[in-house]
Amino acid sequence: MPELSLKARALRYLSTREHSRLELGRKLARYAEEGEDVEAVLDFLEKNNWLSQERFAEALVHRKAGRYGNSRVVAELQNHGVGGEALAELKSGLAETELARAREVWRRKFGKVAQDAAERAKQMRFLLQRGFSQRAVRAAMQGGADDDEL
Repeated sequence: MPELSLKARALRYLSTREHSRLELGRKLARYAEEGEDVEAVLDFLEKNNWLSQERFAEALVHRKAGRYGNSRVVAELQNHGVGGEALAELKSGLAETELARAREVWRRKFGKVAQDAAERAKQMRFLLQRGFSQRAVRAAMQGGADDDEL
């Protein structure tokens, strides 16, 4: 079987899911032969709208926001090279829904208000490790409805 070109390999990766430019560049660099320009391939893919940082960021937020808090999702976006105005816009969108997402994660994992300090600490640690803010964690652990506090 003939060796895939960088462009073909990139399209194969993009056919499975959205990739950030940084992530796809790393993957392609492993297969680049002498004289092949990974950046030129990435530029070509972006020019033809096959590689989109915006689509990647939206897909990542969609995949992760249901299970993780703002700080964890934002850190992952930054690791993939998303920054600037796009990151600020995504952060504000995540901030609007953080309390509801924290409550849903808490409800799925625990479902009832902690009865003692040890159980409260366990629930708090779990939500904080997931990247939720202190404010969202405290509100979620009260077990109330989504619309009573925002």
